[in-house]
Amino acid sequence: MVISRTPYRISFFGGGTDYPVWFREHGGAVLSTTIDKYCYIFLRELPPFFDHKYSIVWSRIEHVNSIEEIFHPSVRECLRFVGIKQGLAVHHEGDLPARAGIGSSSAFTVGLLNSLYAFQGKMVGRMELALAAIHVEQDLLRENVGCQDQISAAFGGLNVIEFQCNNEFVVKPVTIGSDRLEELQSRCLLFFTGLSRTASEIAAQQIKTASSKSRELTIMREMVTEATRILTGNEPLKKFGQLLHESWKLKRSLTPLISNSRIDGIYEKGIAAGAWGGKILGAGGGGFILFLAPPERHGRIRNALKELLEVPVKFEDSGSRIIFFSREETRGS
Repeated sequence: MVISRTPYRISFFGGGTDYPVWFREHGGAVLSTTIDKYCYIFLRELPPFFDHKYSIVWSRIEHVNSIEEIFHPSVRECLRFVGIKQGLAVHHEGDLPARAGIGSSSAFTVGLLNSLYAFQGKMVGRMELALAAIHVEQDLLRENVGCQDQISAAFGGLNVIEFQCNNEFVVKPVTIGSDRLEELQSRCLLFFTGLSRTASEIAAQQIKTASSKSRELTIMREMVTEATRILTGNEPLKKFGQLLHESWKLKRSLTPLISNSRIDGIYEKGIAAGAWGGKILGAGGGGFILFLAPPERHGRIRNALKELLEVPVKFEDSGSRIIFFSREETRGS
């Protein structure tokens, strides 16, 4: 049996510059952190006593006899990609809901690939794992996704991820002291809007309009440098929050699908209650909304948004990990 644990992420700055259509010409960068909320994949060889070869348990239960019959796109293509031949049972559990802007789809793909490699007796590096997940999602599944989520899930931690024109990626950990990291973490408030959305549809629109939003995307890329400078320096984190507010105004201008009247209303309540800034996570359209605010204002913000579910989070730096491996159980013995 193999069990993997893969973190979800919060993206602060630079989202939208990680799409290949943009960074292959202009370069890109994001500033993001993984959090202590995870995607778990349980994997074991299926004994030959059943009338099906593959058992896939996610929001539905699949019992099928061939990989081609598997409905879950990522499971189907990951099994093909790594060359699985024997029967398998795959079970997924997640700490947070899907389609919520925290990189859950890519965390699933990274975690599943990590589990499958371990099942085959292979150890792969973080970059190889991230690149494999990008290949599955972009080339095999043809999804409208960027490259930051797969890298964040594989590496973990608070990082600047640079996307170079030659299609290479550089992961630069943001080196700050534990007190500064705690200061940032203690100023984050995360709420679930209750709205789910399909990120691929919003991303498709962003990709389509990228060339006409060159000014906005260039500024959003530059904000990654400025935000990192604030974090690694001695300036008050209020400036980081205010920069996040400016970034959100730019992001929501990329396409009308990113925000809506409900999201705007939630955001305005948070700002009126004392938040420095915030943003909808991920592609937009729903999911989780992040605010940055001094701790003394958190009570007012919570009260203003009491109809929403708050999710307490802490930063983490482990990335995707195999947390259980049994060779005998893996072989179905």
